[in-house]
Amino acid sequence: MRQVSVNTLKIGDVLGKTIYSSNGRVLLGKGVKLTPLYISKMRDMGITIVYIEDDRFEDVIPEDIIDEDSRRQAIEIIEQASQAIRVGKDIDDFHLRNMVSKIVEEILFKKDILVNMMDIRSKDNHTFAHSVNVCVLATVLGKVMLLDKEKLETLAIGALLHDIGMVHLPQNLLEKNEPLTEEEEEQVKTHTKLGFEELRKRKDLNLVVAHIAFQHHEYIDGTGYPRQLRGDEIHPLAQIVAIANLYDKLTSDHSGLERIMPHEACEVLMGLVGKAFPLEPVRLFLRNIAAYPSGSTVRLNTGEIGVVVNQNPSIPARPVVRVFDDMKFEIGQAKEYNMVEQRTVFITEVLS
Repeated sequence: MRQVSVNTLKIGDVLGKTIYSSNGRVLLGKGVKLTPLYISKMRDMGITIVYIEDDRFEDVIPEDIIDEDSRRQAIEIIEQASQAIRVGKDIDDFHLRNMVSKIVEEILFKKDILVNMMDIRSKDNHTFAHSVNVCVLATVLGKVMLLDKEKLETLAIGALLHDIGMVHLPQNLLEKNEPLTEEEEEQVKTHTKLGFEELRKRKDLNLVVAHIAFQHHEYIDGTGYPRQLRGDEIHPLAQIVAIANLYDKLTSDHSGLERIMPHEACEVLMGLVGKAFPLEPVRLFLRNIAAYPSGSTVRLNTGEIGVVVNQNPSIPARPVVRVFDDMKFEIGQAKEYNMVEQRTVFITEVLS
C-alpha cells in the first residue's frame, strides 16, 4: 500500500487501513472501494492523508507500534476518562491500568522499534488519538532510555492523561478553526494547571502523573509554561512527554499547528536542543523515528518519483525507495535505491 493525500484520491481507489471514529467505531473499513461520497465524507471529517492499496506496492505494509485493536481500545478509554472527569465521576482506574500495561508490554516485546506510520485522524477523534499517540511515542522513548517497567507504566499513564485538563475548557474554544486570540491562548494554557489539580487528588494515581500534566509544556531554557521551570527543575518523565507531544502535534492535523512531514519535524526537534529539550532524549527519540515513513511518495535528486518501501533502522533518514522507469506510476519495471548503499541518491521532496 502507499500513503496519499485525500485530495489526490480517485474513484475506485481501495482503502488500505481502517478509519475509526473517536469512540472506536469503524467509519470506513480496510478494503472499501472509494466512491465520490466516501471521498467527500473524508474531506468533511478533516482527514487529509490515507493509505490505499496498490498492486505495485502490495508488499509495503506500514506497521504501527501497537496493534490496531490496542490503539482503538486506548482511544475509547481516554474518551471515557474525559467524560467521567467532565461530569465529576471517577476514572475507571482498572481498565486504564490494564490498557497501559498492555501498551507497555507490546512496546517492550518489540526488539527494534522504528515509528513508521502516520496517523489517520478525523476532527472528531483528534484529541483522543493525540493522547494515545503521545503515550506510545513517550513509552518508546522511555524504553530506549532504559527505564524500568514501573517507571514506563507511570510514564505511559501520564502521557495518556497529559491533556486531561482540556476537559475543563469551553468546547467552542477547543473546536475553534480560526487562530486564537491572545486571551484565548492564555486560557488554553491553563489546561496544564487544571490537569494537575484534577490528577493530584486521585489517590489511585502516582503523583508523578499529575506533574507530567503540569510540566509537559515546560522548556529547559525557562520559556515554557505555566511556571517557566528551567533545566533539572522539570521532571525527566515530563520532558519525555514534552518531546512526544510536540512531535505528534507537528505531524498531525487539527493540533493548532501547521502539519509538517516527519523529516521536517525531526529537524524542528533538533533545532530545539539546548532550548526546549536536552540533547540525549532528543537524539534517542530521533533514532527511533522513520523520517520518511514506508508508503510515502517521494521525489529523488535523480528526478525519479517513487515510494518508500523499506527502512534502514541504523540510519532512519536513508530508506529504501522503489521507483518506476517511466516516473508516472504506470505498470513497468521497478527498481530500488537503498540509500545506505547508494549514498549519492537522496530524497528532495515528499509528495504524499
